[in-house]
Amino acid sequence: MGQLPAERLRVGIRAGDPIGRAGVMSLLRHQGSVDVVDEGGADSGAGVVVMVVDQVDEPVTADLRRFARGLERPVVLVARELREDDLLTVVECGVRAILWRHEATESRLLKAVHRAARGEGDLPVDLLNQLLTQVGRLRRSGGEDSGTGSVPLLGMAPREVDVLRLIAEGLDTRQISQKLAYSERTIKNILHGLMTRLQLSNRAHAVAFALREGYI
Repeated sequence: MGQLPAERLRVGIRAGDPIGRAGVMSLLRHQGSVDVVDEGGADSGAGVVVMVVDQVDEPVTADLRRFARGLERPVVLVARELREDDLLTVVECGVRAILWRHEATESRLLKAVHRAARGEGDLPVDLLNQLLTQVGRLRRSGGEDSGTGSVPLLGMAPREVDVLRLIAEGLDTRQISQKLAYSERTIKNILHGLMTRLQLSNRAHAVAFALREGYI
């Protein structure tokens, strides 16, 4: 008998077409480590949201911001295409993992869902290379906005920058949670996900990284 997590991860599905939604549900519904939330459940109790889209437009961007920021739920984006101009927007919205629709096999989707739940990133190699190229181009162009934290590197979301900025000001976890209106557990999860993803050893290291990279 295989080992299963103590708690099954609840996954909500958001798709613009019924075929896309049915496909993702078919891939995940028999997995022992996840529970697929029924219709409408993406807004009610899901730990991770899987969004299936053809391309990123304004309604999709609004949904991404709502789930990743307003509802504080990590998002796995399954896209048919992603224009170059959309990549930074998607990452800035807090998307943790991206899969191409034609590569979204059962094992890849399940891996992406669990990585997103742990606060880790998962990008196809071609998109990772493209993201690094875009960030490098922005820096070489002068980076007028580099000090605002508006351009994340490898998934550094604005709320992560906000937390690091307050740590740099000397605030503790309780004070940060009050300042940002997040729970203390959320603050700890934000820091854990950030340090795991960027391989940072502690809070001081995280602040030093953010300062060096121009986010704070």
